[in-house]
Amino acid sequence: MTAQAGSKLRAGDRLPAYTVRAHNAATHSDNKIHEDTVARQYGFRGGLVPGVTVHAYMTRPIAEALGLEWIERGTMSARFVKPLYEGDQCGVEAKVTAVSAAGIDFDVSAVNQDGEICGVGTASLPAAARQAPAVDAVPQAPIPEARPPASESSLAAGTVLGTLAFDFVPEGAYAAFLEEVADDLALYRGEHAVAHPGFLVRWGNAALVQSVVLGPWIHVSSDVEHFSLARFGDHIVSSAMVTDLFERKGHKFVDLDVLMVANGTRPVMRIQHRAIYEVRTSAG
Repeated sequence: MTAQAGSKLRAGDRLPAYTVRAHNAATHSDNKIHEDTVARQYGFRGGLVPGVTVHAYMTRPIAEALGLEWIERGTMSARFVKPLYEGDQCGVEAKVTAVSAAGIDFDVSAVNQDGEICGVGTASLPAAARQAPAVDAVPQAPIPEARPPASESSLAAGTVLGTLAFDFVPEGAYAAFLEEVADDLALYRGEHAVAHPGFLVRWGNAALVQSVVLGPWIHVSSDVEHFSLARFGDHIVSSAMVTDLFERKGHKFVDLDVLMVANGTRPVMRIQHRAIYEVRTSAG
């Protein structure tokens, strides 16, 4: 199905289901929630497949159906409600919930082999591009030379996290990401490829990791708005600010506002990013 085929969708239609074998590529990362032994101490069966990976899985049916139009101006909100583990069978389903003059809306879910819902979300393709934020809508700050421990003071609402920058190129981190998430869509490969949304969402995590010292922590959700395409050769700057900090059921949460801008002039993506920066002793 192509982006043009999106105009033929009707409420109640289901996009072709997508199935992938979940892969935890973060077992050796500094975040030990992805490592089996530590994750079990927090009540999990094993190391958690990263939320960014699950988010990437959840984009697949939408990106395949709507193509560049969705990656350029669409939205996706994804919340990770139950862990996926290495080797789990992950099925992603997307259902059209509304078609109107304003655009197309979807419900999206990721389900494991036992029928348990692991990710829930929504996606949309607005009929017209929304007003993009100003390129300086989220303040910038240098990455700290000595990261403070994550705490209520170092992550207080209004705190500007360290600004990150990278050149978007096909080799290295991007090639590794595509292999990790096993997404073979042609959109993400070749001379005219665009950045996979999940690759950009990963920079929401990076802002947190580069700014404070964390113990085991969990990516909870990301609400993503696309404003333009990132292509090879673009210089991307990612700025982030803490918008909220709270505790719920023993977990300590942080909310971030993340803005990615290409070449200093063009907003690419904005993310409302939520993480548990301090996991309660037993999650089970």
